[in-house]
Amino acid sequence: MAVNDPCFILFNGSIAEHSLPESFTFPFYYQPHTLCIQAAEQLQQDLLDTNPWRHNFGLDPENDRGMVIGKMFGVLIVKNQQDKLGFLAAFSGKLADQNILPPFVPPVFDMLTKDSFFSVENKQINDINQLIIQHETDPQLTRLVDLLADQQLHSENELAQLRSVIIESRKHRKDQREQADLALAQHNMTTEAFTSLSIELSRQSVQQKFKLAELKQHWAIKVDHTQQKVDTRQQQINQLKKQRKQLSNQLQKKLFNQYQFLNVLAESKDLNTIFHDAPNHLSPAGAGECAAPKLLQYAFQHQLTPIAMAEFWWGSSPKSEIKQHKNFYPACHSKCRPILAHMLKGMTVDPDPLLVNTAVNKHIEIVYQDKDLAIINKPAEMLSVAGKNVTDSVQTRMKQLFPQATGPLIVHRLDMSTSGLMVIALTKDANKALQQQFINRTVIKRYIALVDGKPKGQNGTINLPLRVDLNDRPKQLVCYEHGKQAETYWEVYKHKGARTLLHLYPKTGRTHQLRMHCAHHQGLGLPIVGDDLYGVQQNRLHLHAAFIGFNHPTTDAWIEFNTFADFE
Repeated sequence: MAVNDPCFILFNGSIAEHSLPESFTFPFYYQPHTLCIQAAEQLQQDLLDTNPWRHNFGLDPENDRGMVIGKMFGVLIVKNQQDKLGFLAAFSGKLADQNILPPFVPPVFDMLTKDSFFSVENKQINDINQLIIQHETDPQLTRLVDLLADQQLHSENELAQLRSVIIESRKHRKDQREQADLALAQHNMTTEAFTSLSIELSRQSVQQKFKLAELKQHWAIKVDHTQQKVDTRQQQINQLKKQRKQLSNQLQKKLFNQYQFLNVLAESKDLNTIFHDAPNHLSPAGAGECAAPKLLQYAFQHQLTPIAMAEFWWGSSPKSEIKQHKNFYPACHSKCRPILAHMLKGMTVDPDPLLVNTAVNKHIEIVYQDKDLAIINKPAEMLSVAGKNVTDSVQTRMKQLFPQATGPLIVHRLDMSTSGLMVIALTKDANKALQQQFINRTVIKRYIALVDGKPKGQNGTINLPLRVDLNDRPKQLVCYEHGKQAETYWEVYKHKGARTLLHLYPKTGRTHQLRMHCAHHQGLGLPIVGDDLYGVQQNRLHLHAAFIGFNHPTTDAWIEFNTFADFE
C-alpha cells in the first residue's frame, strides 16, 4: 500500500502477465478483466476472509450475530501520477454500520459525521416521528375512535328498528283506509266517521316521521360531537405528518446537493441535477452509495487514472434477489446508471452490448411450415421482437421471409439469450387460435437446461412468485406480496460431470421464470450455465426450448416438434 495514499492498494503478486485493456469497463455488462479478478481475490484474502469488522455476512451460520447483510464490493484498477499500477476498493452502503473503514475509499459524502447537518435535521424528523407515534397510540384517541364506531353502530340499529316499525305501521294504515273505503261505499260507515279516521291516520303518519327526524337529529348531534374530537386529534397528526414531509424533502434536497460527482473532464454534478429527469425529480434511496461511483469519485479527486472496474458479491444471498458469493455483477440501473453516465463522460468505454446486434450472422432454421404456421429454431442471442436499439429479430426476419403473411406473426416469445422452438402464425385467425391455447395453458413446452451442480432429488415442482426488480430491470425478484404466480416442473435428464441436464416444464410463462427458478435458493439453487443475470457469464446461456406440442389452429389435430440443443 502506498504510504501517501491509504486507499491506493499495491498488488501483492506479479502483474506482469496482464495486458491493460484498451478501453474502460462498460459497468452494466462486462467480463471482469484479469487484473480486476486478481485485485478482488487479494481483497478477499487480505480482508474479507478475516472480517476484522465482525460484520455478519451470513457465511458462518454457527456464529450468527443478528441480521445477515451480504455486501457488494468493488475494485477499480488505477494508475497513480508516478505511473504505478494499483487498485482501489469500496463497499456499497455501510459496512458494520460505518461509512469510513480504510483501506476502502470513503463515501462521496459522509452523512454519519457527528453534528453534521444531516444528523441534526434528521433528529428533528425523528422527534416528529415520535410525536406522531405518541398521538396515534394515545389511549384517549383509541377510546374516541371506539366510541365513534359504537355510536355510529347504535345510530344505524335504532334508526333501522324505527324504520321497520314505520313500514309496518304504514301497511296497517293502508289496510285501515282500504277497509274504510269499502265500508263507506257499502254505507256501513258514516262520512263523519270516515273523515275522523282519515285525520287520525294522517296524524299517526306525521307523528312517526317526526319521531324518525328527532332520532336522526339526536344521533347526528352525538356522532358529530365525537367526530369533532377525533378530527381535532387527527388534524394534529396530519399537521405533524405534513411538517415531517416538508422537512424530509428539504433535507433530501440538501443532502443530494452534497453528493457532487466528478468526471475526467472535471465536471461536477450533484444528485439533484443528475436525477432531474427522473420520476418526481428524485433519485432512488441510496443513490451514490454504491461501490462504483465511490471508486470513480476517489480516482478523479486524487488524479488517479481509471483502467478497469468490477464489482462482486460477498456473503449469503438476499431473500428475494439472486446474489452468489464471490460472483461478479454489473452496476445497478436505477441508482447507478444516471450517475455513471455522467462520471464516464470523456472516457473511452467498452461498447454497450445492448447497442450491438449479436444476431447479425445468425441463421433461423425453419423446422416446419404450412399455410397457417411455421415452426422455427431460434438461435441464442437473437431478439424475438424488434428492440429499441436493435431491430434485427425473429419478428423482422419473419416479415421478410413471409411477406404475404397477415397478423402479428409472433405468438409467443423466448428470451434473447434462449434458443429453441418458436411458433409463427402466418394468418390472423391462426394467431388468434394459437394465442388462445397459450392463454389456456394447453400448449406443452419442454426446455432443456444445463445447470451448475446436481439437484437434490430427481424431479419436483417449483412455485416462486416473480416480479420485476424496479431498481435493476430487467432482473426479477421473488415476491410473495406483489409477484405473479410462477410454476415450473423439473426432472433430471442426465448428468454431465459436476453439472446436470434438466428437462423444465413451465406451467406459466413469466419473464426469466426458468432462470430464476433454477438459480434462486428457494428453487433449485443451481444457476443455468452461462446465465449472465443470475449466474456466471459464459459463451451462451445453456437454455433451449427443445419441445412444443399443441393443436393445429385449423385442423385441430395435435402436432408436436422436437429439437436438440448444441450443449446436450
